[in-house]
Amino acid sequence: MKHALSLITTLILTPLAPLHAADVPARAQSVTPPEFAAITDDPKLPRVLLIGDSVSIAYSLEVRKLLSGMANVHRVPANCGSTKTALGSYGLVRWLPHPKERWDVIHFNHGLHDLSYRFADDSDRNAKGDYASPMNGGHQNVPPEAYAKNLREIIARLKQTGAKLIFASTTPVPESDAAKYVKDSELPYNDFAKRVMIEEGVSWNDLWSLVKPRQAELQGKRNVHFMPSGSSVMAKQVAEQIRAAFSQPKS
Repeated sequence: MKHALSLITTLILTPLAPLHAADVPARAQSVTPPEFAAITDDPKLPRVLLIGDSVSIAYSLEVRKLLSGMANVHRVPANCGSTKTALGSYGLVRWLPHPKERWDVIHFNHGLHDLSYRFADDSDRNAKGDYASPMNGGHQNVPPEAYAKNLREIIARLKQTGAKLIFASTTPVPESDAAKYVKDSELPYNDFAKRVMIEEGVSWNDLWSLVKPRQAELQGKRNVHFMPSGSSVMAKQVAEQIRAAFSQPKS
């Protein structure tokens, strides 16, 4: 567990990077985590792109393994952060830099970084090392209404790729040692997100409902991240949703 959480911490702190390995300096490529490694497409297979935060990073390799021989599974080589990040200068403009690039399926998620708390200077900790929270003047990074608006903008860009879109609900937020995460704060975000996905015709992958009944077993103690067993459970459902999308007509 310690190794897994250490890896997740490393991935959380990894700087946002361009999607194409050729754009990454040679020294940076030498330490690229395997989840972020570029892959060579088999032209006979559909192209899949995974976009998401550290929770999705942790299940990316297993999704690729489960879809081996069925799809070219790429992942954005970065923690994709909040919807604000996705719409900023390090987001979709770098993850999808080529307007005519086509994808068959895009599985994406934003939420944990939207609901987390920040101070007025946009930092999540103050000079004393205290996390922002509702108790010390912190505010949520992206309020739910703005989150919904941002999701619509993200979806509009993703639809330009011609891909079938799948959105994963935000996983449960427990009582956390990082006070910037407030227990159950994901609930209104998932409500807003589901409404948006229904209206936009985007498939809903309910990872929240998948792991919530087994939260104590699958999630790290007082941590929004998951044990390897939890990431494996999610990977299976992500792969199943992507496989199902291959047989669905495009909207």
